[in-house]
Amino acid sequence: MKTRTITAILALLIFVPIVVLGSWPLLIAVFLLAYTALYEILKMNRIHIFSIPGMLSMVALFIIMMPQDAYMPHISVFQVDLIIVMALLMLSFTVISKNRFSFVDMGFCVLAVAYVGIGFMYFYETREAGIIYILYGLLIVWVTDTGAYLFGRAMGNRKLWPQISPNKTVEGFLGGIFCSVLLALIFYFTGWIDEINIFLLLVLTMILSMSGQLGDLVESALKRHFDIKDSGQLLPGHGGVLDRFDSFIFVLPLMNILPLIN
Repeated sequence: MKTRTITAILALLIFVPIVVLGSWPLLIAVFLLAYTALYEILKMNRIHIFSIPGMLSMVALFIIMMPQDAYMPHISVFQVDLIIVMALLMLSFTVISKNRFSFVDMGFCVLAVAYVGIGFMYFYETREAGIIYILYGLLIVWVTDTGAYLFGRAMGNRKLWPQISPNKTVEGFLGGIFCSVLLALIFYFTGWIDEINIFLLLVLTMILSMSGQLGDLVESALKRHFDIKDSGQLLPGHGGVLDRFDSFIFVLPLMNILPLIN
């Protein structure tokens, strides 16, 4: 617990100022986190980051995470074209490698890039939309996790999904959603987020809270499939980057898709 606490404090001391600064410092940090997460997920499937599929995945990740702004208004079309090229190159490598790198491996790489890239790209995009939105997204995940833990410890009896995550309970799941609703009320009545109807804000926040918990379960299912405890060892006491950002990978894209960010 001591190691976990120290790691969390040090990470926050580094991470929070970068989020506040935004712009290029945050973009660089997000790219570093994304590439670390890509390394972790490819390693699960025994694909080395500096193998040909690994390097193609790194190029594809860079493409998918290129920021979209006023200086590059047509970048999204260019991104799609390049991602298609990367996929075709990976398919070609299944032939060159005589199927040692299989079609299934190729699909894993493409999905890994999408899973990691879209999540971390929206971390930057959400901050660019306004610091209040990235703060709200971060707090939804943290408050939901804390609420789920406390309610689960206090009254958790029914297992939520024991085959995937044995410690999660239905009571904890609902408690996390309840705490996120309290957060939404605080943000609304303090005027931090008041551009939308309060009922819609509450509904969207509950959806985001549930999606964050689903994101955590998705990564748990991935680790269970590959029979590993943590995605990495970068953060002592916390595991890897994917272990810490699995919920954000689901929450932040949804914040931009749902009618929350103006």
